[in-house]
Amino acid sequence: MGKPRMRQMSDAPKTTHFGFQTVNEAEKAGMVHGVFTKVASKYDVMNDAMSLGIHRIWKDAMMDWLAPRPGTRLLDVAGGTGDISFRYLKRAPGAEAVVLDMTESMLVEGRLRAEADSMADRLGWVVGDAMALPFPANSFDTYTISFGIRNVTRVQDALNEAYRVLRPGGRLMVLEFSQIPNDLLQKLYDFYSFNAIPVMGQIIANDRDSYQYLVESIRKFPDQETFAGMIRQAGFGQVKYRNLSMGIAALHSGWKI
Repeated sequence: MGKPRMRQMSDAPKTTHFGFQTVNEAEKAGMVHGVFTKVASKYDVMNDAMSLGIHRIWKDAMMDWLAPRPGTRLLDVAGGTGDISFRYLKRAPGAEAVVLDMTESMLVEGRLRAEADSMADRLGWVVGDAMALPFPANSFDTYTISFGIRNVTRVQDALNEAYRVLRPGGRLMVLEFSQIPNDLLQKLYDFYSFNAIPVMGQIIANDRDSYQYLVESIRKFPDQETFAGMIRQAGFGQVKYRNLSMGIAALHSGWKI
């Protein structure tokens, strides 16, 4: 008998990161889904605790730069409990928003919020995948994703999908944790993140491991310039970014021209 054939390199499963772990691409979405299913009921409370409430200022800064226009249609990907969509609709009379998230329990929590009831006629909730959006091309005027794109298995695929579903002249806006362009400040922030946030997760959400992952996922996300390049690769023009809180978070903007 001859020797068994070596498995072709192209057949080997592709890997990606889940925090600091290396996992098969096919496994990551389920693992991320598990994290957000576990933390859904405490997600908004933990956001306030982890950022000392500053995430609200960042989201308002996102809206200020976005300047929502009346009568437009928003797709809020990884929209979770609806924070971004609520802000958008408050600023844009006659606008509509669709909140899309892979984790149904996050959407359930969002629908329980008072704003969801008052805006029900302008607001939709859809379970879906950022890498394969269940919408036709040229369907939306605005695409937002807030603290969600670092959890996507293939970030470039998600950006490509954002470009596809936006109408010509449409706007992409991404709010995500980023990198502080100062080594000392980055080390101090890392010390806080890795020591305080998992402990908060244990105390508030009874879930240390999920928040350990979330901290690790921040460190694995590309820096501002690298991510801006990925947005350009998807086809967007006029790509710019703004640092928030010295780069702890960043806003990235692009246009489908």
